[in-house]
Amino acid sequence: MAEIALEHLTKIYPDGTRAVTSLDLEIDDGELVVFVGPSGCGKTTALRMIAGLEEITEGTVRIGDEVVNDLPPMDRDIAMIFQNYALYPHMTAFDNMAFGLKLRKVPREQRRTLVGKAAQLLGLPDVLGKKPRTLSGGQRQRVAMGRAIVREPQAFLMDEPLSNLDAKLRVEMRAEIARLQRDLSVTTIFVTHDQVEAMTLGDRVVVLRDGLLQQFDRPQQLYDRPANLFVAEFIGSPSMNLVEAGLERRNGSMVASFGEHRLTLDGHTFEQRPDLSSYDGRRVILGIRPEDLEDASFDPSSASRIAASVDIREDMGSEVFVHFAIGAPPVRQADVAAAVGEEAIEATAEQARRRGSVFVARIDRESRAGEGEPIQLAVDTRRLHFFDAESGRGIYGS
Repeated sequence: MAEIALEHLTKIYPDGTRAVTSLDLEIDDGELVVFVGPSGCGKTTALRMIAGLEEITEGTVRIGDEVVNDLPPMDRDIAMIFQNYALYPHMTAFDNMAFGLKLRKVPREQRRTLVGKAAQLLGLPDVLGKKPRTLSGGQRQRVAMGRAIVREPQAFLMDEPLSNLDAKLRVEMRAEIARLQRDLSVTTIFVTHDQVEAMTLGDRVVVLRDGLLQQFDRPQQLYDRPANLFVAEFIGSPSMNLVEAGLERRNGSMVASFGEHRLTLDGHTFEQRPDLSSYDGRRVILGIRPEDLEDASFDPSSASRIAASVDIREDMGSEVFVHFAIGAPPVRQADVAAAVGEEAIEATAEQARRRGSVFVARIDRESRAGEGEPIQLAVDTRRLHFFDAESGRGIYGS
């Protein structure tokens, strides 16, 4: 077991492309840390530098007490699990799992014992004599994990290991990886572009954008206190609703105004975000998560409401997604485009030009709200988010 520390880790390719810039992280012994971000953000490049598969331009990688920059991959005492499993097709599951031990000249009986224990842990005893082509995707993934486990490395590095599985199996394997990592207490770095995987798996999560660290924190903190607009939009599904709003004091209370809507902020908001007081009379970016909106008929005591007309209703079984326009210009900062993708921005551009920002509310499945009908939406103002309109930074304070 070992801590992993990255100090000013940087990768610049010969053509000048900066894949990773001055990445500083300290990953605790036995911790599962997830690297997440959109395609091309540098997460896999960072993982490959830790593994020794990518040359480091600047900075250091420390595993345990040792700087490993100049060590070849086999001497770093780490095990990698790839998205394509990298199994040898001509070998049985047993031989695939034992291959690394054989290279290290571990005695045959010890190999058999170690593979047997890993197979038992992973539910694989009945497939050890089979070749990869006869195994299901989940079984192949477990064989790849077993090959890593038997080596008893200081750390596991996993590069999108679930991306080739179907949705149901991904959920099952996600739980399996979480259980195994907890039982083995091996320091693990897990790379994914899926923020749901990141939030459910990670003890802490590294959010990257264009090779730069945006936030490194516990999943709940990323959700509750996103550092900037990029993190706010990237974390959460459906994404946070964003709109430019004006703040001003009226009758002793601060009011956020956008389009025809007015939301009065309570004292809790300023306890959590004391710096917000300095934005009186200024424009900010207001964020409302879909789950912090509810059909007001299920929350009659709420005084903070948005009147809207249902555009699209999506019945999800356990809940309902309601899409509606609020008649205020959408937020189109680069941070937002990077989080949701340029294509998503383009797809809604015409509707946004005609109708303003398109919001989503995640409401009770018993709601009778129908398409084309008016709806009153209760807003949980304790959970509103605020960002500086120019920098995109979250507004919090000590």
